[in-house]
Amino acid sequence: MLMMVGGLVALLCLGGAGVAFVAYREATEPDRSAPDVAVSNYLRALFVERNDVDTSQYSCEDQAGLASIKAFMSDLESREERFGAQFNVSWGSLNTGGGDRVAEVSVDLQISALIDGVRQSDVQSWRFEVVDEEGWRVCSAVRA
Repeated sequence: MLMMVGGLVALLCLGGAGVAFVAYREATEPDRSAPDVAVSNYLRALFVERNDVDTSQYSCEDQAGLASIKAFMSDLESREERFGAQFNVSWGSLNTGGGDRVAEVSVDLQISALIDGVRQSDVQSWRFEVVDEEGWRVCSAVRA
């Protein structure tokens, strides 16, 4: 009887550990469920959080195609230093086209800053190529 109770407790513990692992994984895994979601999360990590580790979670292993968006970010950072102002980047709707494994996402980036008391703003159109690699990942970005 004692062995049966011990075995039942062991099974319950293993089951609970499995459920806890799955719940933890679901809660901490980045959302790459759709092309537009991956691009939005990539943009948030790049321009809002400014976190290279987070951007890598949403980008392809070969990031050569992302050189232009990274250069744009570097340019914004150098302008922030030069003008002593914070540049904010926001975006609206993301337009998606493409197939099952490769998609293209277009978006307008709104760049704004307050420089010497004057609100400055610009809009740039960008196109992102997104590939489904066990979740959608951003592989290239070009200014449209």
